[in-house]
Amino acid sequence: MPEEEKPYRVYRGGRVKGKVPLSSRTPGSQGPPDGALYSPRREEKARPQRAQTWRDRNWGRIVLLTLLALLVFGVAWGVASYLAFRSGVRASNARVSRKTEAALTKQGGLLLSHPTNILLLGTDHSKNGGRQGLRHSDSIVVLRSDPKHHRLVYLSILRDLRVDIPGYGLNKINAAYQFGGPALAAKTVRSVTGLKINHIVLVDFANFRDLIDKLGGVDVNVPAPILSNKFDCPFGTPLQCSRWKGWHFAKGTQHMNGRRALVYSRIRENQLNPSESDATRAARQQQVLQAIGGKLTGIGTLARLPFIGGTLLKPATTDLTAGQLLQLGWIKFRAGRTLRCRLGGTSYGGYIVPDEEKFVTLRMVVGASAPQPPQPGSPYGSGCLIRR
Repeated sequence: MPEEEKPYRVYRGGRVKGKVPLSSRTPGSQGPPDGALYSPRREEKARPQRAQTWRDRNWGRIVLLTLLALLVFGVAWGVASYLAFRSGVRASNARVSRKTEAALTKQGGLLLSHPTNILLLGTDHSKNGGRQGLRHSDSIVVLRSDPKHHRLVYLSILRDLRVDIPGYGLNKINAAYQFGGPALAAKTVRSVTGLKINHIVLVDFANFRDLIDKLGGVDVNVPAPILSNKFDCPFGTPLQCSRWKGWHFAKGTQHMNGRRALVYSRIRENQLNPSESDATRAARQQQVLQAIGGKLTGIGTLARLPFIGGTLLKPATTDLTAGQLLQLGWIKFRAGRTLRCRLGGTSYGGYIVPDEEKFVTLRMVVGASAPQPPQPGSPYGSGCLIRR
């Protein structure tokens, strides 16, 4: 019997007589060799893969073209937003006088890498009787950005604080604007705080509400119920105004339009809490300013910039460029905490006389000391509070 043949076949059931060739599959055969067990995996591997159809290739192109179109649209929208915003900022820059620019300390580098002090002045042109001709700075706030420590500091200076105004002697600090405009106000704030003022932002309260309305309103958390004294009556007749009790704000977060936000930041007397004062009003102004800053850097505002960017800063006058404002927005976005500080003192004869905590508070502002609140029982005292 030849060596390549065996006299039996082997199956699972046993042996069966007969010759079984030992050779494997013949050349060119597709199936498994005789006697080999069937393997689905081996058959899958043996099958040729299906060729990519025209429909598959077409869907791939559609997805790719869609992504490219979205990318181009996003870039075009960003460029249009920046150009519109830059045109509005340049118009705002043009309103800054050379005298005001000369009173500022030039920025030593990018806002993204250097601490910056920005003086925010809310000018008051009240229509109330006896105050039509006054041009006081109703709100005085120094905004300090500290990018290395990812924080922002709002330092409110009480407008009745008694200070030495350069060239005019002792007076309330808000009179500096009346005497010499924003240039003298900046010099006075620097002499009082020791902080170099790098930039300035002027907002006329008459147009303050327009800025907030362009942003679609702001959200402000009212810490306690408020019933204000009677000012800026919303009604048209004297009879209605005589029956009106004042502006009311409930406790909690509220969405305010320009008019409501302006009224909220102006309230000095709360009939529901007689202990509130000008210092409380300064804290409200900080709230509104912080809410405006958050809204300016919000997605909704950025999406509408091509349409509102040119007029967004119409109520404001500033030397900050469009690039610097964008840097400030990024710092605001990254800020892990916010300090709300105030520079005050004790009430005496219609003035606020600076207290000893003033110097400690200024160290808190620049990060040289840990934040501490005002002394207990001091309605006008200096100090800082942390807000996340």
